[in-house]
Amino acid sequence: MSSQKVNARTIVLVLMIVAAMAFRLLSYEFKFLSNFTPVGAIALFGGAYFSDKWKAYVAVLLSLFLSDILINYLYTSKLVLWYGDSAWVYLTFVIMIFIGTLIKKVNVANVAIASLVSVCIHWLMIDMPWLYGSLYPHTFAGYGQSLIAAIPFERNMLLGDILFCSLLFGGFEFAKNRYTILRTNKELAI
Repeated sequence: MSSQKVNARTIVLVLMIVAAMAFRLLSYEFKFLSNFTPVGAIALFGGAYFSDKWKAYVAVLLSLFLSDILINYLYTSKLVLWYGDSAWVYLTFVIMIFIGTLIKKVNVANVAIASLVSVCIHWLMIDMPWLYGSLYPHTFAGYGQSLIAAIPFERNMLLGDILFCSLLFGGFEFAKNRYTILRTNKELAI
């Protein structure tokens, strides 16, 4: 693949990720949209489309990190670079990016399954009661309470994935069909 093609594809992917990540600010302004964000869709999108998979991890995690700093500043009026449970949050998104790399053929069914699996992993990992102090007992029953309490947030995440996966995956597929410079050599050979 020529460097011009790689650069154009990478630039378009990064710009789409940055544009989508800007929508995270809506959940700050409108509290009922809590967790209705593009982050899950961005992780899947990056994993699916970057030819060099390390770029998916860098682009997605860097955009998440920078938007976290901005959102934390909006909430606290302080620059918070890292918080106690950041490692769990970022590990969850690393797994989501990996799930995106498993999407070999982009279609509605594959993206929907990847999205559902990603949301379930997020739900099971992020809602462990010992991650957030004493909100819930640090027992199996406390974990169950935490999972139940998180259902509205995970529902919003799934709805956000549906919308933003449609926009990101659909938008890039449309662009690839119009502009061959966005296609990989393997796609051009077909």
